[in-house]
Amino acid sequence: MPRLPRLPRFPRLPGPGLSSALLGATALELFVLAGHVIAYPFGLTPERVRATSATPATPTDLPVKASAAPPVVLLHGFIDNRSVFLVLRRVLTRQGRRHLESLNYSPLTRDIRTAAELLGRHVEEICARTGHGRVDIVGHSLGGLIARYYVQRLGGDRRVRTLVTLGTPHGGTAVAPGAGVHPIVRQMRGGSSVIEELRGPAPGCRTRFVSFWSELDQVMVPVETACVVHPDLDAVNVRVTGIGHLALPVHPTVAAAIREAIEAEETDETDETAVEDATPSTGATSVA
Repeated sequence: MPRLPRLPRFPRLPGPGLSSALLGATALELFVLAGHVIAYPFGLTPERVRATSATPATPTDLPVKASAAPPVVLLHGFIDNRSVFLVLRRVLTRQGRRHLESLNYSPLTRDIRTAAELLGRHVEEICARTGHGRVDIVGHSLGGLIARYYVQRLGGDRRVRTLVTLGTPHGGTAVAPGAGVHPIVRQMRGGSSVIEELRGPAPGCRTRFVSFWSELDQVMVPVETACVVHPDLDAVNVRVTGIGHLALPVHPTVAAAIREAIEAEETDETDETAVEDATPSTGATSVA
């Protein structure tokens, strides 16, 4: 499996210490939260499915054509909705993505496994409707964990080409507000049955993982828990500096890096001279 090219490094400028950076990130988090509260009502209803020129058919493992970009599925985090991806949708639309799909799962969903099954049905419907055999998925926080479970435990690697996660507790997080009252939050904690399942073997997984994690993410404890570390998975972990958990899906620099990560996969697929590398990789890079 070809490895994801390293994302470009941004120059680091001299700046204040960590405490000042944390203060700035916290202020940005509050600003993002205020904006999201305003946008939240607009994402409560499921998005309308746009008509496509592709003839609906039984989905196959072959794309419509080699040059056609696959659909991108956006999956929000806990007690959130599709409105969190307004900035990312704009960036991907400008890039020429025709098929952008969002899935709203209920905040009353009590099990990551159940949500992953719902995602699987949604992906199959998208493939049937668009004629594509594979999709890319971008998941924020819990959404990334749901998508990983679908890929790794429910055979979703057959459908998912690239999975991009943003601040997702791949190794479980010690910070889990509401864990006492909501089962799905408990599943995000370290040592939960779901986290342990994801530590299990995943030989031959065909999905490429790109995980964005922030050193100032106060929801991920420790912050490195948002990295994908697994011997069987082809993964690149991208360190983000200067922003927190809520800003990850809305920050323009992160959105541009997500676009580049997806485009890198398309470049690999169209490069006929590329050498196949079947060894999973766990790389690292950073954006600022």
